[in-house]
Amino acid sequence: MDFEHIVVLITVPSKQVAEQVSDTLLEDNLAACVNTVAPIHSRYIWEGKICDDEELLLIVKSRADLFEKQLVPAVQAVHPYDVPEIIALPILMGSKSYLDWIDESTTA
Repeated sequence: MDFEHIVVLITVPSKQVAEQVSDTLLEDNLAACVNTVAPIHSRYIWEGKICDDEELLLIVKSRADLFEKQLVPAVQAVHPYDVPEIIALPILMGSKSYLDWIDESTTA
């Protein structure tokens, strides 16, 4: 892995689920910060049909080493979707103080 820090994108169906997922990640020290962007308009294919929904987008700052074995299972445990969107993008650059803060905040 050539990068240490990630931004994770997670879509959720409601403010209540957004808070539940955010609280889980923060309380378990799997995220340093979770931003909620709402509303977003999502169009996607599910079970062979085009779906059209209003959702919220969580933008999570975390560490790459936490993603697969800890962060993803934590989200899946509280998320109502059968197949939730949980995707990670590498943080290629960031201020040293911000990246240090992510490290200090994600002690899982």
